Amino acid sequence: MIAIITGDIINSRELKSQDIWIKPIKELLGKWGQAPKQWEIFRGDSFQLEIADPAESLLAALQIKALIKSLPYPEENKRSSPVDVRMAIGIGEKTHNADRISESNGEAFVRSGEKFEQLKSEMVTLAINSPWHEWNGEMNLYLKLAGIQMDSWSISSGELMSEMLSNADRTQAQIGEILHINQNSVSKRYKAAHGEDILAMEKLFRKKISQLI
Repeated sequence: MIAIITGDIINSRELKSQDIWIKPIKELLGKWGQAPKQWEIFRGDSFQLEIADPAESLLAALQIKALIKSLPYPEENKRSSPVDVRMAIGIGEKTHNADRISESNGEAFVRSGEKFEQLKSEMVTLAINSPWHEWNGEMNLYLKLAGIQMDSWSISSGELMSEMLSNADRTQAQIGEILHINQNSVSKRYKAAHGEDILAMEKLFRKKISQLI
């Protein structure tokens, strides 16, 4: 089993330059493999990413979310990003392994694509589609509630959560040094971003899916 994340950048066409998000997201996606076999950006603002271990898929999606919310956009309000990201995680088998992820196929791809097409009508920016229907309902409720907070992350919240999600072993003091803020500011940003709840949800996801597979 694998996980496929299908996503797009919301309101990307409002930006004067796409370079603001394309280079950072390429660098991040590169953590999980090589393009275009494991990931690919297409249609200008859409992307697809393969995660070999489904238990890692929500963490990957959260890292992408935090990255996009953290990017400063010169022509916009410095406190918040004018764009966001919408993603669907599909879990299942991979039956055709092509040289490009866009040409590969299997249940994971179908489930990811189907859920991605439903995101706008469901008015959510992150959801999952797995073989376990009861768990889908439970997990998607958690993701919907978490999305209420994550969709409103400020740039500073995105910066902090990007560091937290990418470097779980770092202390708040160490993260403060990276962001050039004191530990008290790290703690305040973490609470404002509901970081503890987001990380608890990710751990629950990881534990449950490891039991299901």
